[in-house]
Amino acid sequence: MYLSLPENIKEYSIMADNYLENQYENYLARKAAMGKKTAKKKNIIKIQRLQSEAIEALKDIIAQPSFRMPFDIFREHLYSAESLYKGYISGKPDTYKDCYDQQVYQHYLSMGKAATDIKETLGRTLHDHSMTNAMNDFLAHFDERQVVGIMGGHGLQRTEEAYRQVVMVSKTLTENGCLMVSGGGPGAMEATHLGAWMAGRTEVEVDDALSILKEAPSFKDKLWLDTALQVTKKYPQEQFLSLGVPTWLYGHEPATPFATHIAKYFDNSIREDSILTIAKGGIIYSPGSAGTMQEIFQEAVQNHYLSFGYASPMIFMNKHYWTEEMPVYLLMEHLIKQEKYKNLLMSLTDSTDEIVKTILEFRKQ
Repeated sequence: MYLSLPENIKEYSIMADNYLENQYENYLARKAAMGKKTAKKKNIIKIQRLQSEAIEALKDIIAQPSFRMPFDIFREHLYSAESLYKGYISGKPDTYKDCYDQQVYQHYLSMGKAATDIKETLGRTLHDHSMTNAMNDFLAHFDERQVVGIMGGHGLQRTEEAYRQVVMVSKTLTENGCLMVSGGGPGAMEATHLGAWMAGRTEVEVDDALSILKEAPSFKDKLWLDTALQVTKKYPQEQFLSLGVPTWLYGHEPATPFATHIAKYFDNSIREDSILTIAKGGIIYSPGSAGTMQEIFQEAVQNHYLSFGYASPMIFMNKHYWTEEMPVYLLMEHLIKQEKYKNLLMSLTDSTDEIVKTILEFRKQ
């Protein structure tokens, strides 16, 4: 029998604390009962079983039926294109509004981006916490310097040469053992995951994929998702992985189906910090606007203070853009000379080969 969610948040906090304390005591008792000579593998199995039991028990404490959310607040796995776009019918773009992703987004808007309803905010928080747990489980299979991020504008069109360059950079790094990460949306983000998706294939096949995508250059085009799904069907990927980290805050921007694993968040601040934190193998900045500027300075802070014990490469792709159109690279250089910034491993280049070389050499250190 489900308990109703207390209206008083203090009452809920006490109940949750008591539950977690009991679970921890039970865990210690079970661990002691296993004996000191119990194999490590058995310990892991026990812990995993206890975690599963805790999740099921929490479902009893927090009455899921009373939430009535269109999303799973206790999601145990990352999303995929199939799960996000469940309900979408290929060849029928009008069904986009019926897919899981858009149903959640419309609910998100109806409750308010900055919701005040306690059940709504708690539901979102638990969902995002589940996303972080699932993402950490996924990343545990990689060395931290394998994880490389590419940042850039959502408005980059599939027909632009810069889009193809991001594809080729990502493709080459993926083939060399990197896990590519992005904000998981359209533009430069999509190009990142297309590159990872096409890893192991020829440039001729890449250009064929691009020719399919060019039918819908912008994510605002009606066939944007359809053309992407055509590529995934024609060129299935079963070997190489990538991680997209989008947000429902920008739910009008569709998540790229080229990301094999997707951690979609409600809270954009957690999402932004997560991308920059996990990409310890370096970050590549393709041309972007306000969002990319924010990410540059956020990453500079982490590197300046050596927040994780070392600084990671910050590679600016496109000399003209970063010194003329958006001269942030020159500003960063000036601040370094003035000793306002320290420990930044910055480089500026137009060369795909140089970008790849910088990332791979850093990984060997």
